[in-house]
Amino acid sequence: MTSVDFLFTLIGAGALGAAVLPRLVAGRPLSLPLVFLVCGVLVQLLGAPLPDIDPVADRAWTEHLTEVCVIISLMGAGLALNRPFGRNHWRATWRLLGLTMPLTVAAVCVLAWTLLGWPPAAALLLAAVLAPTDPVLASEVRVGAPTDSEHDEDEVRFALTSEAGLNDGLAFPVVAAAIALAATAGAGLSGGWTGHWVLVDLGYKCLVGVAAGLAVGKLLGWLFFRAGRRAMRLSEHREGFVAVGATFLAYGVTELAHGYGFLAVFVTACRIRAAERAHGYHTVLHDFVEQVERLLTAALLFLLGVFVAQGGLAPLSPAGAAVGLLLLLVIRPLTGWLAQYGTAAGPRERIVIAFFGIRGIGSLFYLAHALGIEGFHVPAGELWAVVSFTLLVSVVLHGVTASPVISRLDRLRALRVRLRRRMHREPREEEVAGERL
Repeated sequence: MTSVDFLFTLIGAGALGAAVLPRLVAGRPLSLPLVFLVCGVLVQLLGAPLPDIDPVADRAWTEHLTEVCVIISLMGAGLALNRPFGRNHWRATWRLLGLTMPLTVAAVCVLAWTLLGWPPAAALLLAAVLAPTDPVLASEVRVGAPTDSEHDEDEVRFALTSEAGLNDGLAFPVVAAAIALAATAGAGLSGGWTGHWVLVDLGYKCLVGVAAGLAVGKLLGWLFFRAGRRAMRLSEHREGFVAVGATFLAYGVTELAHGYGFLAVFVTACRIRAAERAHGYHTVLHDFVEQVERLLTAALLFLLGVFVAQGGLAPLSPAGAAVGLLLLLVIRPLTGWLAQYGTAAGPRERIVIAFFGIRGIGSLFYLAHALGIEGFHVPAGELWAVVSFTLLVSVVLHGVTASPVISRLDRLRALRVRLRRRMHREPREEEVAGERL
């Protein structure tokens, strides 16, 4: 059997597995990414003819494959959200972005500087690439398919999905700061880069990302639902692949304008969703994007498993492993819990939101992107080992716990609604989602 023949077999089996596994693992302490991660490890250990996975040598491929996966997942997240955009409706999101994310960046940066002894630029880079969260890797903690109700999303799923949709883009300014710091470190630490960073990387690029997302989303919303000619009104034809076109259009236009495309894609999806909330075409778009996302995620997690089995974690030091574990088990839970004061989440919900700060594909993209621009005076293999280890632990830890924890919350909500209202029937989704625990 040649390696090409084996590759075709692997692709076919993987695609079928991505279709079947979500239903097989539903309700169990497993997740699709975890299964594919383990499969990657096992297939490599069994001596299959697989190519060497080297994200350092193949940095460009790594960057672009993860880039596509992230923007597809951002479109899916935005299309799934039913809750209208607003200051109060999204209060938990703003708290997680405004408090949890900066505190996480600061804590990881200090740990990398002190425990690992890395220079400031490398420490800031590690903090930046590990800042975004990614509920795609545990589907139980994200909202489901779009519906025509604005009130059927519980606080846990909504907060984690909306947070991930925005912090994937908001990590870009921090990565840019790390790159600028590394570029000036050779001449001694200097703050000369901060003015450009504030005006361009933090201000202009974020503004362009949001503005482009709103503009493209408004245009596409009109084209999907309100175009005068029926042939132009795409919702009449119910073609799901249009969502992929919308994703790449929003991303490409924004990047051409030197804005943050990740922000634009999520904002575009939210704007399309707001154009006609009750239309069934949103489900068609979302379902197609979810299928593409599932395939890409399965492939990338399989490759990560192969990378780990080939010795990708060999450069990992005990201190590097400690940084990853402290992020997942201490820093994120603590900062996420503190940020939830004053939100609609109940005590149990605050704990769950804080714990499920899942690290994912966005971290791999940011690391590959940054290493292609600047050197950070730390071996690239060591950086990849720390980030991959953190992602590996997150996939296992959160993949095993997500389904039991979320299922228990759902049962508690339903039981409390029935007891409080003395119901003799199963409560509706809207009634359950609004119950606070």
